Amino acid sequence: MGWDRPGYGPRHRWVVLAVGVGAQAAFAAMFSGIPVTGVSMRAGYHLSTEQLGLVLACLGLGVAASDLVWGLLTDRFGDRRVLLTGLTATGALLAVMAAAVTPSDGAGVALLALCLALAGALGGSVNGASGRAVMTWFGEGERGFAMSIRQTAIPVGGAIGVALLPWLAGSYGFGTAYAASAACCLAARRPPGAGSTNRRRHRRPCRLGRRRPARIGPACLCGEGPARTTAPSPSGAGTCGGWPWRAPCSPSPSFASSPSPRSSCTTSRARTPPWPASPSSSPSWAAALPRIWTGRRTDRTGTRRTHIRAIGTLAGLAMAGAAVLTDAPTPLTVTALALAGLLANSWHGVAYTEIAAMAGASRAGTALGLLGTTLFAMGFVTPLLIPLIITHASWAAVWALAAAASLLAVPLALARREHAGEAGVGMRSESA
Repeated sequence: MGWDRPGYGPRHRWVVLAVGVGAQAAFAAMFSGIPVTGVSMRAGYHLSTEQLGLVLACLGLGVAASDLVWGLLTDRFGDRRVLLTGLTATGALLAVMAAAVTPSDGAGVALLALCLALAGALGGSVNGASGRAVMTWFGEGERGFAMSIRQTAIPVGGAIGVALLPWLAGSYGFGTAYAASAACCLAARRPPGAGSTNRRRHRRPCRLGRRRPARIGPACLCGEGPARTTAPSPSGAGTCGGWPWRAPCSPSPSFASSPSPRSSCTTSRARTPPWPASPSSSPSWAAALPRIWTGRRTDRTGTRRTHIRAIGTLAGLAMAGAAVLTDAPTPLTVTALALAGLLANSWHGVAYTEIAAMAGASRAGTALGLLGTTLFAMGFVTPLLIPLIITHASWAAVWALAAAASLLAVPLALARREHAGEAGVGMRSESA
């Protein structure tokens, strides 16, 4: 396939993907698992409901504040350095929290909020760095598939954190829960057999293989050859075609149906939300296969934007159905919410791929960081807004606003001529 790299065979890109998946899963386990310890956290740290909401929101606020900065650093210093630095710092901070920021240490709300904000800020390094590594090593014909696999690590890691951390916090204390999160981050720094993601590589120019109607081989997208070194379009370089600004609207159904706001809302109101607690992470889990399928399919057809517009429309309609069915029998409401959550969690890999491809190799980390900043800013705002909406309106209003946000995001995905031969721009690896 033209992957002529001394010391790196054609399969090494899958090692790079494994490193990205591990890093993303470790961060997701911490980011998703800690909020679900909310009941134990409130009791152990003696927090009020408002203080608990603030503390948990600081985790997302830290990611939102740092993702763009990490993206800029990734483009400047390389994905490998940023990934290792971020994971090491996150693991070290969580280890400090395990030793000195537990209820038995008398930690207050200010210290706890600060530590969680720093954990989010440091852990956010994995978003742009691992995404840029995947975009660098995989060609246009495989990028959507590879990025979707990386994004699937988020619900998988999140589900592990949701299952493990509340149990550890309740049975053995928060010191053990923080220590387990630290161990995951440090272990993800360098899995066995993993090599560098962007070390300097000397290689011969790639050979352009025979073009297929709906697929481009990855050969000349990671090498030095001239075949696919087109510059990013002006819209892609400056604003990514407006795509990052779609992010504050598009994940709203996802965050609205995620475990964190559910925990916050359930504890902040005397009423019970209209869904059972057990399948809290089922939309994310179920969305793993649609993510991979859409990534693979759009690699073949080159219609990423078409797919994302369709997903946004369907998610908005499903959430609107949940709003209408709020007072209906519980199975109907849960079905509508599960469908909306499934759709709202299906667009990530394709959107990340399109944005990074539009930005080009030199700005891929920045583009992914900008997207991450808008996403996690929405993740910070959503848990704070939902209790207010419930207080002054109802659950139906929550779902209706989430539906409106998803539908409003659809026009921001501007149409363009899409086909496999022009689906992306060349990504070349840069030395650290």
